Amino acid sequence: MRIDLHNHTILCNHATGTVDEYIEKAIELGIDEYGFSDHAPMNYDPKYRMDISQKSLYEKWINEAKEKYKDKIKILLAYEVDYLDGFLLDEILNAKVDYLIGSVHFLKNKNDMWGFDNPEFIGVYKSKDIDTIWVEYFDAIKSMVKTGLFDIVGHFDLIKVFKFLPKKDIRLIAKDALIAIKKSNMILEINPAGLRKPINESYPSKQLLEMAYEMGIDITFGSDAHNLEQIGFKYDEITTLSKEIGFSKCVTFDSRDRKHIEF
Repeated sequence: MRIDLHNHTILCNHATGTVDEYIEKAIELGIDEYGFSDHAPMNYDPKYRMDISQKSLYEKWINEAKEKYKDKIKILLAYEVDYLDGFLLDEILNAKVDYLIGSVHFLKNKNDMWGFDNPEFIGVYKSKDIDTIWVEYFDAIKSMVKTGLFDIVGHFDLIKVFKFLPKKDIRLIAKDALIAIKKSNMILEINPAGLRKPINESYPSKQLLEMAYEMGIDITFGSDAHNLEQIGFKYDEITTLSKEIGFSKCVTFDSRDRKHIEF
């Protein structure tokens, strides 16, 4: 089976294409289970996410699509939730969804936040010690995982997006976060979006994926599509890599219940 659980809609304000267009493209590509996990509302960074007033519209779109396409493809409803302490919304955490992706896109910089994967903040990398930035990022991932609120860890090593790499061994920096993922029984997403970025590498890297396999952490797949061309992006490449490492099954969801399938 072929699954793709991380995809967006125009409601996030930085994606194009309709829900129907995304689904029809997914069907054309032979995807069996296709999940919409748009950026969840929160009272921060409104430019890059839907407003809470659009929650019902978003869920209506996806739930109607579930029924409309049920004979052709399984559609799933989810949110990608930014883990930002003090900004999480109960309306999202308690929403009737198939799964929640937990992601980190912001780190503290003095008394403010900075979006480390946003080119607008790229100058911050030059003003701070790079090892410190990486440690802060994986500490945030670990804190997110320990909440127990989410099902999937989104783009695990997103901090590498602009290719500002640490001096310290990345495996040592990320190890505690991986241990936390294992303890929490969360799923690690393999996300090819990094192959569209300066780092030119999927999330997580091969070396971190090898660690995850050795720890017995389960995986899933999500192309992080923000337009039609990105649906199913590099699917063969990331599944081949996963199989080379030793994975043979991935996880999908239904109303927060998980199931393992061969890919």
